[in-house]
Amino acid sequence: MPGVPVIIAVLTCLYVLAALLLALYTLGQLLLLLRYWRGRHHPQPLPPVPWDALPALTLQLPIYNEQQVVRRLLAAVAALDYPRDRLHIQILDDSTDATTAVIADCVADLRRRGLAVAHVRRRQRSGYKAGALAHGLTLTEDAFVALLDADFVPPADFLRRTVPYLLADAGLGVVQTRWAHLNADENMLTRAQRLAIDNHFIVEQTARSQAGWFVPFNGTGGVWRTACIHAAGGWSAATLTEDLDLSYRAQLAGWRSLYVNAPAVPGELPPQLAAYRQQQQRWASGSLQCLLRLGGPVLRARRPWLLRLLALHHLCQYVPHPLMLTLLLLTPPLLLTGALAGLPLAPAGLMGLIPPLMLLVSQRALYPQAWRRHLLAFPLLALLATGLVWSNTGALLAALTGRGLAFERTPKFGQGWAASPYALRRPPLRLLELLLALYAAWGAALAARLAPALLPWLLIYALSFALVSLWGLRDAWLLERRPPAAPPPQAAPSAEADAVLLP
Repeated sequence: MPGVPVIIAVLTCLYVLAALLLALYTLGQLLLLLRYWRGRHHPQPLPPVPWDALPALTLQLPIYNEQQVVRRLLAAVAALDYPRDRLHIQILDDSTDATTAVIADCVADLRRRGLAVAHVRRRQRSGYKAGALAHGLTLTEDAFVALLDADFVPPADFLRRTVPYLLADAGLGVVQTRWAHLNADENMLTRAQRLAIDNHFIVEQTARSQAGWFVPFNGTGGVWRTACIHAAGGWSAATLTEDLDLSYRAQLAGWRSLYVNAPAVPGELPPQLAAYRQQQQRWASGSLQCLLRLGGPVLRARRPWLLRLLALHHLCQYVPHPLMLTLLLLTPPLLLTGALAGLPLAPAGLMGLIPPLMLLVSQRALYPQAWRRHLLAFPLLALLATGLVWSNTGALLAALTGRGLAFERTPKFGQGWAASPYALRRPPLRLLELLLALYAAWGAALAARLAPALLPWLLIYALSFALVSLWGLRDAWLLERRPPAAPPPQAAPSAEADAVLLP
């Protein structure tokens, strides 16, 4: 067929382009690692602020069906070391189940202990978390607002070790703290997630903050200057990652963002694969929505070129997934045609050593005694990152086409996810991922004969897709063994459009 050589040439160009773009993205990771290494011994000193100089502050707690963790959160909030007469707590409760009754019981106790608590209910959950936060801002005049998700447990000094940075620097819009983990050793999935989350905060966030590059807000464990939120246009539900969106708009408007490694605020890692998959899809779709919304303003900003490039690099954090999928899909046909023979891709392959090096560096920095044991979870993290390529690519395509995904919050379990009413019951076997596993295995058989250097890579793909498919089957089996808990009782919506439940 006369057009076959042209098709082969086009597919080869696509293959090379995907490989080079992956290498380019990893080069950005190397830059973050080098910048972290340069400033790793220079933490941001905490400005001294006397107790009587601490300002009035509103602590916002967005809640949606969190009955298994909300008591733990409110107990930690009650223990915060901050002047009681200047701490105002907003429980932004959009729950539709028994969580509301649990909160009401806790609120009564907190008020008896002298805490100023507003239990805020909306008639409709418009805008989801972003809508709840925006509504809460209309109910406060405080100059500073702290945010905590339901599954996080702040240390007592959380506010005392963050607010002073904002008092000392009028141009600082937000302070982000490090996420620690409440359940990192619950199972192999949480152990693998620990590696990825620690790397993001220890290496990536530290590097961005010290270099003066854009620092994304991570949605919880941070304190905002209220004026900064308003100047940036406020919270918006236009994307699925309202935190990333607002933090970039704020920095484009001239405000700065600071990351501090201490205090660490521990939260819950998703212990169920379906919950983790859902979280990753939301983050993938939301990050691309932010790229489409803010990529142009970032490029046009009057900022150093390196800052703009690193901001785009971060907004593209899930773009490697469709690139990896492209490489997999193109490899078998190009192997059959011999088009991959002689392609100088070895240097690009060497870039694959950078992510494991970043994980090693972050684990050694955080856990001097346990880092070797923690790194035993790296093979599983690599397999999961590969096995979720298809579902994350689907989330990116949804964002690209404007369809988007529905906002689905990551369920929190407290403990024992399989017995929780919040456990996600999804189809146990994802057929497309199983087909991709078979396709990769076919490619591995071809590589064993035609290009042995590609054999390990293709085997990893085959194992990764098989793993996530069979893991879903295993989770479904666990759920079947334990009959689902009774559906939580439904809470009636507020009789008013919006209500603040006060004594």
